[in-house]
Amino acid sequence: MEKMNQYQKWKDDYERVRGVSSEADLKYNLSGIPVKPLYTPQDFQEQSLSYPGLYPYTRGIYPTMYRGRGWSRRQLIGLDTPERFNERQREMIKAGSNAVSLIFCNSFYRGYDADMVDPLLVGTCGTPINTIEDMEIAFDQIPIDQISIGLNDPIGFTGLAMLLVIAKRRGIPFSKITGTSNQSDFISHFVANHMFYRFSLDGSLKVLLDHIEYTNKHLPNWNPVSIVGQHMQQAGATPVQALAFTISSGITYIEETLKRGLPIDSFAPRFTFFYDISISLFEEIAKFRAGRRIWAKLLRERFGAVDQRSLRFKFHGQTSGAELTRQQPLNNIVRITVQAMAGILGGAQSLHTDSYDEALGTPIEEAARIAINTQNILAEESGIADVIDPLGGSYYVEKLTDDMEEKAWEYINKIDEMGGMMEAVRNGFVQKEIGESADRYQRAVDRKEKIIVGVNKYQINESEDKRPPVTRVAPELVDNHLRRLEKYKKNRDQHRVEQALARLKEATKDNSLNIFEETISAIEAGCTHGEVIKELRDQLGFGYPNIV
Repeated sequence: MEKMNQYQKWKDDYERVRGVSSEADLKYNLSGIPVKPLYTPQDFQEQSLSYPGLYPYTRGIYPTMYRGRGWSRRQLIGLDTPERFNERQREMIKAGSNAVSLIFCNSFYRGYDADMVDPLLVGTCGTPINTIEDMEIAFDQIPIDQISIGLNDPIGFTGLAMLLVIAKRRGIPFSKITGTSNQSDFISHFVANHMFYRFSLDGSLKVLLDHIEYTNKHLPNWNPVSIVGQHMQQAGATPVQALAFTISSGITYIEETLKRGLPIDSFAPRFTFFYDISISLFEEIAKFRAGRRIWAKLLRERFGAVDQRSLRFKFHGQTSGAELTRQQPLNNIVRITVQAMAGILGGAQSLHTDSYDEALGTPIEEAARIAINTQNILAEESGIADVIDPLGGSYYVEKLTDDMEEKAWEYINKIDEMGGMMEAVRNGFVQKEIGESADRYQRAVDRKEKIIVGVNKYQINESEDKRPPVTRVAPELVDNHLRRLEKYKKNRDQHRVEQALARLKEATKDNSLNIFEETISAIEAGCTHGEVIKELRDQLGFGYPNIV
């Protein structure tokens, strides 16, 4: 009774000061969920809380979480040439990075070799990897059998094929290769990242399923599917939309893999997720907590998984580059820190922190070092990882987790009714939802309802010379790379190349052959990345976006 009296007094005082009742005085987060000024025990049921490592994993997928093993501290390093990538990556490992992530040149993502595009584009936003020779340079003196490797390697997976050829040459069994095909989620490319897709929607599915089958058999520690919410959220999706759409994509990939005859528990443990982390701190924490709960329920109740590993919602998080500003770029350090905290408090398995200057260009060395040290400070100075799910039991966080789950299920059920994620993309539903969300967000910024410091409030007069220098690729480095590629093509066995490409072509038509296995063989035979992708594109058709 005393608490009820105190609660009523607070409500009366609030209304007197604000001039509006606490029930009506609402704010709305990015997902459109109303946020009250105060939450109480009446807002959630304590019995809905589970323990870490126990179904439905709301509080974490492992019983010890960061007490047992910290999150992997990754940095995307893609710069200039394979030589520069190797140099910088080894520096980042010394600085505390305990995993390798390779981001390729944009010509690579489009499916081309460096000699097929304007030289001005080579190495501008990532490392140009065209041949097995390039890949060997990039991973020189990096122990690929001892460190987790993330390859931002879209459908076709030539990057992983090259890594496996290197493993063969070093005498390393494939079972020792650990990591993730980070850009295997082609649905997200058709929805939100048009540069990344290479083949038709149905052709992409065939290549992915062959990839899953091959890695399932030969690479027990490789994650062949990384379902990407980052593209969608950076394109304008709200956090709850990014959560729901990726889970719906995951449902599609599971259903299609099951059609290949693979038992659910043989492959589901190695399906992972990749999410953008916005500065909406509590909303992002609730997103990840809700995601764990939804995925566990889906795998157990819809797909009949019994292996606990299949139920785990494993995710990599990257701080949101879309929220970084060109104006007052040092402010981005604060934004990145808050975003990183959301990922850690949300239970991320691995994390990439952006560099503060990424809105301007490829990160300078100082900015990249600050980015990895942001994680080092959070991990080793702040105490943020000392307690498992420290916000568990918070009235607000628990209610917000429930709200995020409810709204995500609404989207998932709607997409199920459409026939699944492939159909939802074909008819433009997902693209339309994301476009409308992006439009609402921009209008809120324009009206100053959404404040971005330095952009629409607290501006200062800035001169370009006070901003960090934009990194440009030295022309001589590009020339050297192109000369090496020319020499490589001239000195290889052209007959072997032609035979390998013919076999790859056959694999697109003969279901007894595996496209990814033939891709590995093609790389061994001397084929370049661009040649492999061209052959597959010729056979499977080019991908075109659905414009809504």
